[in-house]
Amino acid sequence: MERLFKEIETMQALIEQRKDSRSSVAWPVSVWIPEANRFVNGRSCNISKTGVFITLPVTAPIRTGHLVELNFPRTETLAKEKGQFARIKTGKIVRVDRKKLLENAEIGVGIAFEYE
Repeated sequence: MERLFKEIETMQALIEQRKDSRSSVAWPVSVWIPEANRFVNGRSCNISKTGVFITLPVTAPIRTGHLVELNFPRTETLAKEKGQFARIKTGKIVRVDRKKLLENAEIGVGIAFEYE
């Protein structure tokens, strides 16, 4: 039994490796996938300073390690203030979660932002 608890603690430590707190959001997001030469539309679930977790259709041609460009649309008011209609971030796919694949035909995708 002690061994089981130790394994569970180890798994929890491996799963939760985030350095920054995340905020729940429900924003539309458009993802440019260079390898497929196309955009895929999805929805963001949570975001932090260093990354984002989004859902995409199961047909999205992505895998861990791909670099993608994320386009977060802005409201018209914010776009006028900032001078562009989208907040664009580049990121690397670090996780693809297929647990809810059959439930709603979506995959969860963890993306770490790339900083230049």
